[in-house]
Amino acid sequence: MTAAPTTAGPPTRDETVSSRLPTRWLILAVLSLAQLVVVLDNTVLTVAVPALTRDLNASTADIQWVINAYALVQSGLLLTAGSVVDRYGRRRMLLAGLVLFGLASLAAAAAQSSGQLIAARAGLGVGGALLVTGTLAVAMQVFDAEERPRAIGIWAAVSALGFAAGPPVGGLVLAHFAWPAIFLLNVPIVLLCVVAVASLVPESRGATGGRLDLVGAVLSTGGLTALVYAVIRGPEDGWGAPSVLGAALAGVALVGLFVGWERRTPYPMLDMDLFRDRRFVGAVAGVVLITFGSAGALFLLAQQLQFVRGHTAWEAGLRMVPFASTVVLLNLVGVVARLIRALGIPAAIAAGMTSLAAGLVVAAHAPTDGYGVLLGGLVLMGAGCAVANPAIVEAVMSAIPVDRAGSGAGVDGTMTEVGTSLGVAVLGAVMNTRFTAALPVALAGAASFPAAMAAARSEPERQSVAEAFSSAVVVGQTVGAVAVLVGGLLAALLLHRAARRVD
Repeated sequence: MTAAPTTAGPPTRDETVSSRLPTRWLILAVLSLAQLVVVLDNTVLTVAVPALTRDLNASTADIQWVINAYALVQSGLLLTAGSVVDRYGRRRMLLAGLVLFGLASLAAAAAQSSGQLIAARAGLGVGGALLVTGTLAVAMQVFDAEERPRAIGIWAAVSALGFAAGPPVGGLVLAHFAWPAIFLLNVPIVLLCVVAVASLVPESRGATGGRLDLVGAVLSTGGLTALVYAVIRGPEDGWGAPSVLGAALAGVALVGLFVGWERRTPYPMLDMDLFRDRRFVGAVAGVVLITFGSAGALFLLAQQLQFVRGHTAWEAGLRMVPFASTVVLLNLVGVVARLIRALGIPAAIAAGMTSLAAGLVVAAHAPTDGYGVLLGGLVLMGAGCAVANPAIVEAVMSAIPVDRAGSGAGVDGTMTEVGTSLGVAVLGAVMNTRFTAALPVALAGAASFPAAMAAARSEPERQSVAEAFSSAVVVGQTVGAVAVLVGGLLAALLLHRAARRVD
């Protein structure tokens, strides 16, 4: 006599809680620390430009490559890194990224020429790509659906903290040590993370079959790198410059080839059918537009604090800390996770990005002789990012099968880099156009605020330059605010419609 078959229903909440990894929050702390170092290296060098120029005898072009090599390589490799993380193991690739990041940091600290430092920064970009995708993919595996929004919120909050903390951290280090100390600071953190990851993080990988999509990896890396290069160099060299135009055309062609190849290959690195999913498209649109508006507007705000208010780079970064601290605080106490559950992802994105847009407008129009209004704008911006960022990341990751979490992290990271680069370039161009148009006729040929100030021969002319620049920043930040608002409403609408179709 055989026993009657039994049917098992979905796990109850008690069963889910009992199956949770006891060390999951400690693992998240380690993942967040690794992510913090990666994001910090994007902005920490901004205050070291004079020292690098002097010690390495570097030209302006050399310094630009030192700054940009990291973001350029990292952004170009994110899709490939996400695929590699899923295929070869998230814990293993996270460890590989940490080791590479640590070795590249040592190489950067030991650099004796600008060429050596550029190469080391490129190495940091490779390690950073593995860390960005690996940390988010591991978080997706360690936390269940109930706790995931809070975990992602903390991860995203740490990213915001790293972005804002770069200049003050760099300034603090340079106040006591030479510039190599900025890179040596990474080494003990990396060592700590290696030990913690090796002992705490369980191995996981996606259910991938077939061989690695090498053709897709080459096409996506080449295409994205070329496009990001064009966006970075366009404002400096001119959008019609042969190098910029050539890179843009090459990037478009390679991305087009990548899409065609991914549709034909039996084991694609990125499933193109995802772009038929309104939920995925809405989430991706939100990522691009929120980073476009927020990164571009924050870039302009940093210039306003330095050029209009007269602060140094690290002092400007210090005054922007309330933005990041608001993001971190609201996520750490769990307010954001509860709010997202109560509102739902579409409404949370709309509310968060509306708050961010309002904060950008307040910051743009804040009086230049006080800090109170600007502080209010920064808190509004932080509250908006605190809600919108984790909701958008959750939307992207939930649209992709959980066994391809690395690929999802690669998509999210790539769209973030694209939006950030475009925001800085486009809003910077809007500001420069307005600035040159508002300059006095005698100074019309000046291409930047420092150049115009140097050319001004009287106090009235210098005052006119300051007023022109201030009005230009307001215009650029307002455009950024509009982009954030439109992006939030568009993403929310697409996600809401997708949810209704599923229901």
